[in-house]
Amino acid sequence: MAEALFDHLGKPWIRVVSAGSHPVGRVNPFAIEQISAHLNDDGVAYRSKSWDQFAQAHSDRPIDVVLTVCSNAADEPPCPVFPGEARRVHWEFADPAAVSGNPEEIRAAFSATFLEMRTRITSLMELPLERLSKSQVADALRALSERGEQ
Repeated sequence: MAEALFDHLGKPWIRVVSAGSHPVGRVNPFAIEQISAHLNDDGVAYRSKSWDQFAQAHSDRPIDVVLTVCSNAADEPPCPVFPGEARRVHWEFADPAAVSGNPEEIRAAFSATFLEMRTRITSLMELPLERLSKSQVADALRALSERGEQ
C-alpha cells in the first residue's frame, strides 16, 4: 500500500518499492481493495517482492532510505544490509495482514493502516524534499513517525 501511495502522491523523481522478508507471491487482496478504492488504481502493477533483490550491489539504483512499516519487519533478524549508505527509518503501523477475523474486520484493519500511511506520506510530500539532503529526508521521515505515534 505504501508503494502505491508514494506512486500516486509522491514526486516524479521519488522511486519507492515495497518488499518484505517473506513474500507470499501475491499482493494481499485487501490491500488491492484499498488501492483501488482510494487511488482509482486497479493494483495490477504491484507485486509481492523480496527485499533481498534490492540488497544486491548490482541494483539499478542505490537505496537512500529503507522505511520499515510494521514492527515484525523491523525486528526480523535477517534484515539485509543494503549497498551504499541507506538510512533506516521505521514507521510503526499495525500489520493488517496479521489481523484475523471476518472479512469486514480485516478490511477495517487494512483501511486504517492505509489511511494512516496516506496521512504521513501526504505530510512528507508537502516538504521541500528536492532541497533536503538524504539525512534530512530520513530525519523528516522519523519526525513523521514520532508525530504519528502520539
